[in-house]
Amino acid sequence: MDTGDTPVPPTYPSAGYAWYVVALLTLAFVCSFIDRQILNLLVGPIQRDLDIGDKQMSLLMGASFAVFYTLFGIPLGRLADTSSRRWLVVLGIAFWSLMTAVCGLARNFWQLALARIGVGIGEASLSPAAYSLIADYFPPERRSTALGVYGMGIYIGSGLALILGGLVIQFASAQETFALPLVGAVRSWQVVFFVVGLPGLLVALLLLTIREPARQGVVAKTAVPLGEVWAYLRGNQGTFTCLYLGIALAALNGYGAAAWIPTFFVRRHGWTPGDTGMIVGLIVGLAGTAGIVTGGRLADWLRQRGQSDANLRVSLLGVVLWLPFGVLASLVSSGVWAAALLAPAFFFSSMPFGLAPAAIQQLMPNTMRAQASAIYLFVINLIGLGLGPTLVAVLTEDVFRDKNALHLSLLVVGVVAHVSAALLLWRGLAHYCRSLEYLHRWSKARE
Repeated sequence: MDTGDTPVPPTYPSAGYAWYVVALLTLAFVCSFIDRQILNLLVGPIQRDLDIGDKQMSLLMGASFAVFYTLFGIPLGRLADTSSRRWLVVLGIAFWSLMTAVCGLARNFWQLALARIGVGIGEASLSPAAYSLIADYFPPERRSTALGVYGMGIYIGSGLALILGGLVIQFASAQETFALPLVGAVRSWQVVFFVVGLPGLLVALLLLTIREPARQGVVAKTAVPLGEVWAYLRGNQGTFTCLYLGIALAALNGYGAAAWIPTFFVRRHGWTPGDTGMIVGLIVGLAGTAGIVTGGRLADWLRQRGQSDANLRVSLLGVVLWLPFGVLASLVSSGVWAAALLAPAFFFSSMPFGLAPAAIQQLMPNTMRAQASAIYLFVINLIGLGLGPTLVAVLTEDVFRDKNALHLSLLVVGVVAHVSAALLLWRGLAHYCRSLEYLHRWSKARE
């Protein structure tokens, strides 16, 4: 039999249905970031009721979540490469939503830390499976835009966490304790976890309506051995080292800022938590969403015009353009000006977080995409979420030794992280196109 025929081009589901799937996955991502970030607006009341300092609080916001999110991400990514991605997402949403509600039952630091660990384990199921699903629903020329839309969940969720948290705090400000059925007496901050966590169970039910798409490209019925995944990454180590570490350093600043910017406005500018939640939540939600979608559209536009490394180039652009706005936002004495400068800072800093997953889908064989995405999430969350909030707290408590020096801690972390990220992404440009050629040769050898 002649095996030299031209391969049949891959077929994709209809555009309307593909965007329906993206909409539901984005809704799930929004819920994940609401549940992940809601803690950032509750620093004051949690520290008061649990009698903990900034460093312990930073562990709740970062490491307790991030370590287990990253540890479970790789095995769940392997599962997404060979089993039903839909069921993986559905079960993960249900689990993390319940664990978010359990945060509202915590009476001490360790109980809250254990609940946060549960949230991290559940959320580890979502993005590797979602990236893989979206890559099989969209052709390459529209994939960066689709993943950029999915990535909006970071900023919509973070913004809504602050807005909803601010509204609940304002509502509950006249009453510190509530009596709830089956639960008993709880503090106002505990009510917030019930309000944001339990609706996720409805989102899990909605995800049951999506279909598992056919896997495109070279596929396998059994999991590719992890050693083969590592061998492929080692064959492209220049590209992936620069991509993973560059985005991880940008995430270090992003998570550090997300954790402490609400407290920065309270301490430095005298804003109330309710006002902070509303204003900063709107900035994060609108500017971050606009930035991540604009980045995806720009990368797709450049790629259609022959710029095959557009995902990395636009990521580098966003990392560099954050610097003037992020620096000034930390230094100005006016809260209004600080908020105004945060808008372009969030716009530019959001760009890489839709483009990096798109780059991985572009660079990796189908059989390894979810696992490569899980390794990417392992790196950026261990460095970004695991270290970002804690580095800011350590600088504030142990270096500056002044709670009112929080703006200087944010400044130092932001500048060092973004300059380092820019250098790594710039270095990665030299390797990116070679990795695309490597993928072409690898795929041809297995046809």
